[in-house]
Amino acid sequence: MAKMIAVCGLDCADCPARIAFLNNDQALRIKTARVWSELYHADVKPEGINCVGCLQIEGIHVDHCYECAIRRCGVSRGTANCALCDDYACPTISGFIAKVEPAKANLEEIRAAGSRRQS
Repeated sequence: MAKMIAVCGLDCADCPARIAFLNNDQALRIKTARVWSELYHADVKPEGINCVGCLQIEGIHVDHCYECAIRRCGVSRGTANCALCDDYACPTISGFIAKVEPAKANLEEIRAAGSRRQS
């Protein structure tokens, strides 16, 4: 499956909330809610595990997407992801990618590909 890189660098194509939504998979919603509740020290409910993907403005999103500063910034700037932003790596994204290596790797790959095209 092709990557679907969110504003923050996470791959929406691999996101269990998006996969559960696309496949109407209640077992995956329950499992993901349990894992995310433990991981993020939050009360995540299975009914909140639905998402069309970060880059889709319309449609259902995981509750956190509506409050995510990184996503709000990218949407307001009209930037598909932070790697394409002139201000990369600003304070808004820096703390996140310092903790989430796959997101950082995706963003760095996109930046490297962009600089190769400009050369």
